[in-house]
Amino acid sequence: MKILLGLGGNVGDVRGAFAAAAAALESRFGRIARSSLWRSAPLGPAQPDYLNAALLTEIDCHPLRLLAICNALEGAAGRDRAGEIRWGPRPLDLDLLLGAGVVIESPGLILPHPGLHRRAFALRPAAELAPELTHPRLGQTLSSLAAAADRGRECERVGSFPGPG
Repeated sequence: MKILLGLGGNVGDVRGAFAAAAAALESRFGRIARSSLWRSAPLGPAQPDYLNAALLTEIDCHPLRLLAICNALEGAAGRDRAGEIRWGPRPLDLDLLLGAGVVIESPGLILPHPGLHRRAFALRPAAELAPELTHPRLGQTLSSLAAAADRGRECERVGSFPGPG
């Protein structure tokens, strides 16, 4: 299954955390496409701006297994879900954004990500990788959703994805 992952972070070595997460996922699933690096204003409490990116890969496991892998990578980067503030600062956030043609609603995972269609910081990097991929609930391409998302919210491309790619 083709799947898009969103990455975000705004404390510590975010670029290093992105590079390490991409390398770990690539060692497990094979070649991964990487978006550019984006900067966005945070949601939630006052905090530094976020860096964001997206990854596109094929997985050979259930998305819940991928979610567990992503949660372990967040922990390895220093994320403490139990002690953090909702929408607060974090070194690494890995979200499963969208699986091609896949809809999942379970207690542990909702796919596509329920906020994806409203969030430029997730849509712009994702649309860079797969502009014609269609949101299975809304029937719109990622490029059209990205064009309409978060009008007025700052989200800009700031460079290449860190590390080898």
